[in-house]
Amino acid sequence: MRTGEFAKWTRRFEDERERRHAEGDADWALGATLHPSVWAGIQRFQVGEDGDGANLSKKADQAGDPDYADAVRLFIAEEQNHARLLARLLAAGGVPTLAGHWSDTVFVRLRRLMGLRTELLVLMIAEVVALRYYRALRDGTDDPLTADVAARILSDEQRHVPFHCERLHASLAELPTAVRRPAMALWRVLLLAVSAIVAADHGPGLRRLGVGRRRFLADIMASSKSVVRAVLAPRPDEWAGTP
Repeated sequence: MRTGEFAKWTRRFEDERERRHAEGDADWALGATLHPSVWAGIQRFQVGEDGDGANLSKKADQAGDPDYADAVRLFIAEEQNHARLLARLLAAGGVPTLAGHWSDTVFVRLRRLMGLRTELLVLMIAEVVALRYYRALRDGTDDPLTADVAARILSDEQRHVPFHCERLHASLAELPTAVRRPAMALWRVLLLAVSAIVAADHGPGLRRLGVGRRRFLADIMASSKSVVRAVLAPRPDEWAGTP
């Protein structure tokens, strides 16, 4: 029986895997019809979700907590499933996947610069942005298949954020107290910069989904306050995401 600090996360990921298996896949036969600008956004997010996670998995192993390492591998599997879902959604609309995108290349390189803490801080930027994007995709389209796929991914992302918050809480606790809040303040500055780039890049698609650039940016920065509290507070698992 798992009894480590992150054992509960391993069980949650395993329970979710069983739930997905019981639920079955999306109804791809429905097909999907979206505006080209929305398809362009989905293509870029699909690239971001795709990856083998080998670097993160290696760093998790080096952290010395087998339960955490197992949970990370289950997290990576969910991210890979997101890439699969988005690829199938694109195929349902007759839209090809992209071989790569500059934004994903930049994120991957940044994540690999240093240790686990830096990788998770960069990864959390992508996760928080993704939360708002998939909520917009779920709520802003009348295409049933797209809404279903977005809802599935969003449900996972709402679990991923507190999972990473808990690990970051433990990691930042190793730093001097005076450094922790400035570190997270810097993280919010970087989040703002990245979110502004995403909002500019995805502007036409976001407008089609009923979310303007300013609102998209404001919502991300508002939600980031909860993330910071979760990382700094004694009980980060109590992070409350936006449904």
